[in-house]
Amino acid sequence: MDERSGQVNIAFSPSPEKLNINPEQNPQQNKKKITNIRERPKWDNQLEFLMSCIATSVGLGNVWRFPFVAYQNGGGAFLIPYIIVLFIIGKPMYYLETVLGQFSNSNCVKVWALSPAMKGTGYAQTLGAMYLVSYYVSIIALCFYYLAMSFQSPLPWAVCAPEWANCVPSGESVNISEIAGNPLSSAELYFTHTVLRQSNGIHSGIGVPLWDLTLCLFISWVIIFLIVARSVKSSGKAAYFLALFPYVVMIILLIRAVTLPGAVNGILFFVTPVWSKILEIRVWYAAVTQVFFSLSVCSGTLIMFSSYNGFRQNVYRDSMIVTTLDTFTSLISGITIFGVLGNLAYELNYDDISNVLGSGGTSLAFVSYPDAIAKTPFLPQLFAVLFFLMMATLGVGSGVALLSTINTVLLDSFPRVPTHFMSAGVCSALFLIGLIYVTPGGQYVLELVDHYGGTFMRLFSAIVETIGVFWIYGLENICLDIEYMLGVKTSFFWRICWMVVTPLLMIFVFFYAIITTDKLVFGDDYEYPSSAYLAGDLLQYIGMAMVPLFILIALKKYRTNSVVGTIRNAFRPKDTYGPQSDELREGWVKFRQEAKTQRKIKRKNWLYHFFIILFKGYR
Repeated sequence: MDERSGQVNIAFSPSPEKLNINPEQNPQQNKKKITNIRERPKWDNQLEFLMSCIATSVGLGNVWRFPFVAYQNGGGAFLIPYIIVLFIIGKPMYYLETVLGQFSNSNCVKVWALSPAMKGTGYAQTLGAMYLVSYYVSIIALCFYYLAMSFQSPLPWAVCAPEWANCVPSGESVNISEIAGNPLSSAELYFTHTVLRQSNGIHSGIGVPLWDLTLCLFISWVIIFLIVARSVKSSGKAAYFLALFPYVVMIILLIRAVTLPGAVNGILFFVTPVWSKILEIRVWYAAVTQVFFSLSVCSGTLIMFSSYNGFRQNVYRDSMIVTTLDTFTSLISGITIFGVLGNLAYELNYDDISNVLGSGGTSLAFVSYPDAIAKTPFLPQLFAVLFFLMMATLGVGSGVALLSTINTVLLDSFPRVPTHFMSAGVCSALFLIGLIYVTPGGQYVLELVDHYGGTFMRLFSAIVETIGVFWIYGLENICLDIEYMLGVKTSFFWRICWMVVTPLLMIFVFFYAIITTDKLVFGDDYEYPSSAYLAGDLLQYIGMAMVPLFILIALKKYRTNSVVGTIRNAFRPKDTYGPQSDELREGWVKFRQEAKTQRKIKRKNWLYHFFIILFKGYR
């Protein structure tokens, strides 16, 4: 513990007097450095930020991924770990990232002026956002494909094609005893055979891009480009529609799903916990990764969005609204999905809900929902159009946020490049990468990238982020920043989560995943070729390597004649960190000096100091 710092953290944690912000040292130099920072655009009003966060966090992760993860982990047994993880990891991380972005007015890379050696965390998050958006937009493309097909009568997935054996039409009731073998719904066969034209594996290659899905992918990227072309000036306006419209359709679909025959069995499967599952660590790992995916934490998005806020905006309130609404949306989607699965089991004469759908990935969203729509007695085409327009809207909202994260990092590094030029270049590059996912083997690659680049690496980034903020920058420092910015003291709950519970739980889950995770398997039994597993490892380890790489770079950049001095300089906040306004910055410096004085008066010993920092703070 550093006696001068007053922080419960590692030896090189910065003290207020070592933040290089004391105007008595060189006020003109500090003022010049702050004034020269490129001014960031702002939201037109506070509601645009809230709507953008809702559009980002409430997305396809709720409709597509949450029911699928719950399905894989025992239905209702998954809900208890998910809710617990939401409160001790999801909400604290969401609140933290909105605070960091708003306080510093910086993107996920430049925010690490609070500890320059940890800048690799921001680059790892940006790379993870690139992995995610590359395949995320291909799912939006599937939504547009289904949207175009929804105007046909009858719906193309509601009837069986002549070549489909053991097919049960989704649009009508069929006597299951008349069908031999293992019956499958026409909605599932349509998705795999007509839309994806899915191959039996990728051992012999992934195939060439399918022209119709390529066209849909191109349209998706054009829409995203048009929204981000003027940064927050355009994306903020679009956020109202992107955030609110999906709920209208979601409620309609929920009502329809719960009224289907057999739906109650599926819903009970979803909400009834199997207590033995709760003791399985893999279920908790699934809950952690789902919370990260659903809330978009540690992807750089939240830091980026909040960096466009006014300094005094109540991000605590906004964070609680979005995280609660996100969970509510996931539960609605889960009930709807499992209501449909219960109906499918009823139609196919299955007693066990888990036998209804064997394939994974995006199948739940593009099989179960279309199947429910096909059974709608009144204008199924209307329900189909509304649903897939909703799905596309959810996807575009998250896609805009992920692309904006990458854009912001690049624009802050190359400020002379116009926003629309940078957006066009990034969209074009990611469109070319996305062609991989619209091939017959695309879904296999999607699962691979999601597993290695979208979950495991993000968990690693979250662990490093909490260590960098709370153990290097210091818990008391960040709590003082929050008190100065929002005018509220940080409660015991947030302090204990940030300092102890959240990082320790994430570290435990991380090492558990390293030790016990089996090879990724697609569907029930398909194993990837060894080269695919190698490619997956490269995806995640390249991102993880950013952290030690930039630590070494910082140690070289800030080297001195002593090892301790070099480490302190590399991990100490830069003098540019803090509020970007000169007036706010001067007030911040004075506020911290007053807090330091109070701490010197009240401090007794290390144990007392640790107790105060962890439970209530000195002020």
